[in-house]
Amino acid sequence: MNSVPSFQTIEICHPYICRMKYDTVIFDMDGLLIDSEPLWQEAADEVLGTYGIKLSEEEYVSTTGLRTREFLAWWFGYFHIKVENPKEVEECITRKVIEKVQAGAQAMQGVEYIFQFFAHRKFKIGIATSSPFSLIDIVIDKLNIRHRLKAISSAQDLILGKPHPQVYLDCAALLESSPTRCICFEDSFNGMIAAKAARMKCVVVPAPLQHHETRWDAADLKLAALSDFNDQAILGF
Repeated sequence: MNSVPSFQTIEICHPYICRMKYDTVIFDMDGLLIDSEPLWQEAADEVLGTYGIKLSEEEYVSTTGLRTREFLAWWFGYFHIKVENPKEVEECITRKVIEKVQAGAQAMQGVEYIFQFFAHRKFKIGIATSSPFSLIDIVIDKLNIRHRLKAISSAQDLILGKPHPQVYLDCAALLESSPTRCICFEDSFNGMIAAKAARMKCVVVPAPLQHHETRWDAADLKLAALSDFNDQAILGF
């Protein structure tokens, strides 16, 4: 008697997936792959505190996803503080974050699963982040995902960072993929806007306290964790 194929086998062989409408996945990094957002906030609090600035949780979240220079420019402007060397302040925050990540940042739930998921399905895999390469290298080695990656794109030296789509478009170009064949994963609102502006499908994994917010409705899919993604999600796009 012939055995019944498993549900997973049926999904993988579904003609929609076999036609490979999507063949590329691009991940944000901070807060999505590694639990570094609290460390960025700690570093920002330490540095901004020397200027008498203390951001509320809501204020900090509103600028999540921006590059450090833009984050600083926004809040120094908001509090009407003139800084002689903003580049030095930016570098100070980055150094602190790198130290904190090296000291004990943890992978987010489902990182190993999601990379295996897409590698098994022969997707091209990339990272598009606002973080500098000095931090990217540390994170990808800490997560042991370098062998999975075909491209890494940083917005550090771009004219415009997220929510502008350039960092995602650059990553797609490096992967030799059409933006419309890309699925992106994000945890920030600014990142989600960047991915959608690039004409890519966007899956958001917001922080638990933000998960209920209606602003995520602009995403193609909202998940509680990376490990919740499956073939049915791709079929739904």
